[in-house]
Amino acid sequence: MLPIYENQSANLEIIYKKPEHESPHLHKSLELVYVTSGSLEIGIGQNLFHMEKGDFAAVFPGLIHHYQVFDYSNSRAVYILVDPSLSGIYIDTLQSLSPENPVINRKLLHPDVEYCIGNLIQNTYESLVTDESISLSNDTVPSVNMMNRAFVQIIMTRCFPLYKMVDRSIFDSDDLVFRSISYISAHYTEDISLTSMAKDLYVSPYTLSRLFSNTFHRNFNSYVNEIRLEQATKILEYTDQTITEACMNSGFESQRTFNRVFKEKYHMSPRQFKDSFKI
Repeated sequence: MLPIYENQSANLEIIYKKPEHESPHLHKSLELVYVTSGSLEIGIGQNLFHMEKGDFAAVFPGLIHHYQVFDYSNSRAVYILVDPSLSGIYIDTLQSLSPENPVINRKLLHPDVEYCIGNLIQNTYESLVTDESISLSNDTVPSVNMMNRAFVQIIMTRCFPLYKMVDRSIFDSDDLVFRSISYISAHYTEDISLTSMAKDLYVSPYTLSRLFSNTFHRNFNSYVNEIRLEQATKILEYTDQTITEACMNSGFESQRTFNRVFKEKYHMSPRQFKDSFKI
């Protein structure tokens, strides 16, 4: 998983999957994580926090975070991406503060949290397939959306008193990784290059090239195309935009490049991918 800035087009998305190593990334959503088996490590800033089965964590919007997994055999987790607009009275807290430690041990977790997570899943899926990674959102039915909003706010009401809140600025960084992720999040739909980005960040192209190679484990073009693919799949899954519109609105310079890199990653064409979500 590459470092990306995710801009979810649905106001609630639930992903149930085997955790995997995820490089630093950030997004506009509040990310709630609930471990159902095994363990994982969640990193925020320079700190790494351990999670076991039954533990819960909340990552506030706009914070760079990453995941590491040391036990692939039986680890699974639910990831809930929540638009801050669902948070009600908590929206100011999400924007200005952050938990010093995002993890709540299962022994301290109120039963309402697990209950609400179960209901969010039930509202989102007709059945939860446990042997593969799946993702779906439901924000088009008003009654379901209102229930989801209520469940999210109950989770926050039960969890927030257990957190020691600190000013989120302590997690900010001026290092090149942070600046690179932030820059690409703002410019990936534009015609950017390694040279132009290096110039804007006041570093040499060589320094930036080494960052992508050593930290992101890919070259600049591959990295940017991966980010554009992430956006394209969201457009194809959640909107009525055409394949061509998804291509252009994700920053690809040509349909040919879009089709090629899409098939290389997902082993299907953009059309096949979009058709797979038709009812």
